Amino acid sequence: MEKTLHLFGMSAGVCLLTLSQVASADFISDSKATLGLRNFYFNNDYRDRPGSAGQSKTEEWAQGLMLNYSSGFTDGTLGFGVDALGLVGLTLDSGQGRHRGSSMIPTEGNGAAEEWSRLGLTAKARLNKTEMRYGTLTPKLPILVANDGRLLPQTFEGGQITSGDIDKLTFTAGRLEHATGRGSSDSTGLAVSGGRQESNEFLFAGADYKVTKDLTAQYYLANLEDYYTQHFFGLQHVLALGEGQSLKTDLRYFDTSSDGANSTASGRADGFRVGGYSRNGAGEIDNRTWSALFTYSLGGHGLTGGYQSVSDGSNFVQLNQGSLVDKGAGGASLYLFTDRMLTSFNRAGERTWFGQYAYDFAASGVPGLRASMVYLKGSQIKTTSGSDQQEWERDLALDYVIQDGTFTGLGFGWRYGVLHSEADANQDQNRLFVSYTLALF
Repeated sequence: MEKTLHLFGMSAGVCLLTLSQVASADFISDSKATLGLRNFYFNNDYRDRPGSAGQSKTEEWAQGLMLNYSSGFTDGTLGFGVDALGLVGLTLDSGQGRHRGSSMIPTEGNGAAEEWSRLGLTAKARLNKTEMRYGTLTPKLPILVANDGRLLPQTFEGGQITSGDIDKLTFTAGRLEHATGRGSSDSTGLAVSGGRQESNEFLFAGADYKVTKDLTAQYYLANLEDYYTQHFFGLQHVLALGEGQSLKTDLRYFDTSSDGANSTASGRADGFRVGGYSRNGAGEIDNRTWSALFTYSLGGHGLTGGYQSVSDGSNFVQLNQGSLVDKGAGGASLYLFTDRMLTSFNRAGERTWFGQYAYDFAASGVPGLRASMVYLKGSQIKTTSGSDQQEWERDLALDYVIQDGTFTGLGFGWRYGVLHSEADANQDQNRLFVSYTLALF
């Protein structure tokens, strides 16, 4: 806990120093600070994990603290500000033999670390409707999504600019250099899943254009130096069908090809390669993935169906810390409809059908309570050990947030997933979490 208090003290000290140097009414009055609390229990049962060295179960419990400070902007045409993010994870229980293979708590020695932490600072500037940020970032873009599926979020270091100065158009661009995993205090360079060499530059740019109030078109371009170049095209449409009814259509297409060292045999031999199946076992990135999702909403009901096709040159990839991190520190998100609890259905050649039902109990007079279930079935998978493999996953989710009274905002969540796969170990997974955000000012 001494380390925890020291981290929070550093964060507050940096913020106060900045305030004294550039204080103005808007900078101070628009400042906000919150303390997020997340208590997380994680249980993963590997029913038939291949290999005698693997354990049959991971079971851990931890407490996360997230101090988030965001200043306003100084007066003037060009306003300046600063944000700070302090993250601390505390292990509550992770007995001998239940940590190895963890995806939540970092490893220290032969077991789980008692605590881990990091501090992220971000300088920001605003001109009209354009905002520039440099420092710690948590992107949520089609070409990169920061993972927040465990105790603490994954973060990146670099710069990003977002502009809304052109009517109906949002432009985003940036450059990233490092990443820190959700279960780590240390940053690394960048790679893809299976990559053994670091890249130190991820460039991206893209635009979201509101064609009409119900139709949005997207295009993004990203390049991970020495690994890949990726083009993304997206189309989202909401069709109103009457009172309380709508049909949402979401179409996505990715074209990903090798770049730099990954496009040469010598570069791939040095470690700039993608893991899993690739054509001729070369480790070269070559993939086209398209998907379609349709959601019909009626009152509190939501019924979703969709399909995804992954080409067979290599697995679908997006930025990942690859093999650069220790157990517990990894974990990456993909901007795919099929990126779920236990697997992402992104293997070479994979064809996936999926369906989901969700219900918001506010329609029945119980606001704050939501439930969903999803089933996904993938086939025609190519791996290094075979082809035409299959897998399926079934996930259940239940969430409740207290709406009023002393404990307003206190949230409870349960996730349960089952995976049966010919390409991976069968698994049963449970996640239980309690979360609360306290406004400091």
